[in-house]
Amino acid sequence: MKAFIKYVAAELGLGRPGEDHPNICAGTDRYAMFKVGPVLSVSHGMGVPSIGIMLHELLKLLYHARCSGVTIIRIGTSGGIGLEPGSVVITRQAVDAYFKPEFEQVVLGRRVVRCTDLDARLVRELSECSADLRDFGTVVGNTMCTLDFYEGQGRLDGALCGYTERDKQAYLRAAHAAGVRNIEMESSVFAAMCSACGLRAAVVCVTLLDRLKGDQICSPHEVLAEYQQRPQRLVGHFIKKCLAGA
Repeated sequence: MKAFIKYVAAELGLGRPGEDHPNICAGTDRYAMFKVGPVLSVSHGMGVPSIGIMLHELLKLLYHARCSGVTIIRIGTSGGIGLEPGSVVITRQAVDAYFKPEFEQVVLGRRVVRCTDLDARLVRELSECSADLRDFGTVVGNTMCTLDFYEGQGRLDGALCGYTERDKQAYLRAAHAAGVRNIEMESSVFAAMCSACGLRAAVVCVTLLDRLKGDQICSPHEVLAEYQQRPQRLVGHFIKKCLAGA
């Protein structure tokens, strides 16, 4: 996320070339936070619990800082379904492993289900920014959020695997038919919490592989590094466009 804040600083012309951007949360090892101008960049670990903790603390911070007009965008990597590696997915809905647009949590022994719809206008605005750039393929689709990287995503290379390649293909093709275009592990709680708090939110992830063709990432390191810059470039352009029109 420090790389992203440096990129945004350069794009917006904020600060001096080569200026360092300190980690505001250096006193904790849970996540890192960087700020330049009106942009806050925060890291989180892998999976729902990690991003959930960060969001609770970030949302409280925004509230006590009396921030208004907040837009939150998660950027990251994912596994694609039926897409070329390097494709960027703008999430329409975050869905669970049953392809339902909901996030389920147990609170005080009771099942609580929250909606995972994301801001439709923000999705359109990000799509328009992608059209402005025209540097890489971008699609709008559903993102499946799983609770596990291996069995939960139908991988065959984990320590445990009680299904076949045929079973995996059937599941992933069913996901694709349900509108799912990529898989990751954070979008459902992100969408649910932002929606519950009335915040504009979006998820923009690049795909590192097509899961219909395998479980292993085969692209060279330098290619993967460029792929991971694509969500940054898209969101950076969106921020620049928004601030120019403010």
